[in-house]
Amino acid sequence: MMKTISAIGGAAALALSAAVVTADPVDDTLILNEELELVTRTTAPAHVEELDEVLSGWLFRGTETRAMQADDFDNPGMIFVEKALEAWDTAEGSEGKSCASCHDAAETMAGVRPVYPKWNEAAGEVRTLEMQVNDCRTSRMGAEAWKYAGGDMVNMIALLSSVSRGLPVNVAIDGPVQSMWEQGKELYYTRTGQLELSCANCHEENNGNMIRADHLSQGQINGFPVYRLKNTKLNAVHSRFKGCIRDTRAETYSPGSPEFVALELYVGSRGNGLSVEGPSVRN
Repeated sequence: MMKTISAIGGAAALALSAAVVTADPVDDTLILNEELELVTRTTAPAHVEELDEVLSGWLFRGTETRAMQADDFDNPGMIFVEKALEAWDTAEGSEGKSCASCHDAAETMAGVRPVYPKWNEAAGEVRTLEMQVNDCRTSRMGAEAWKYAGGDMVNMIALLSSVSRGLPVNVAIDGPVQSMWEQGKELYYTRTGQLELSCANCHEENNGNMIRADHLSQGQINGFPVYRLKNTKLNAVHSRFKGCIRDTRAETYSPGSPEFVALELYVGSRGNGLSVEGPSVRN
């Protein structure tokens, strides 16, 4: 369980507020490879009542970082997409199958990334794309499951995201996923840790502001996996959740946990209408 220490948290929250300096997101257009225009700002979905507009994290980055993402030759995340393309065609497991054995070229998966997490009727559960990849590996290929946020997995998710770039995020929030979506929403607004901060405190109440040397975005996940200049590697969305919660000085959850699946479902739906960007480039 996440732990809260009220006295320390209240003081830390006041210090956080005092450190915030206004710095609005840029007014810019993301055109990928000088061909494909991506939607980086659009009217907020009806279920996000607290925002009028949803904004991609790309708009909160500096000129050089934005330019890096706009060109696949400059985007370091595409190196990992190339590695995943090799894995896509490599047969593994007792069935001697590769991803291509069932799905042909990776481009046939365009349209998959925008709707995840989603309900899997056969399994009777909400699945992230990582969960679905591992199910394919174990049940269809007879191969070992990948570590949830490990290198092989994050590379594959980057590949599946890359073939859907430009398509709008469209995560369902009703029907059988609704109860988990509500759980994710509760997690998003719950203050945690010694700093007593929630996701909303930074990404809803203070997006567009500077805190120390960082420009706070809305925390949209349409760009994941993200190549971070800070750690020079691709980062999975649950790894980012874990890092954020750790920064509140709270006990966190593990990548692939039910709590993070619920949080991804909710946060993903907050970006409905934005273009899939992954792999994106961030600080």
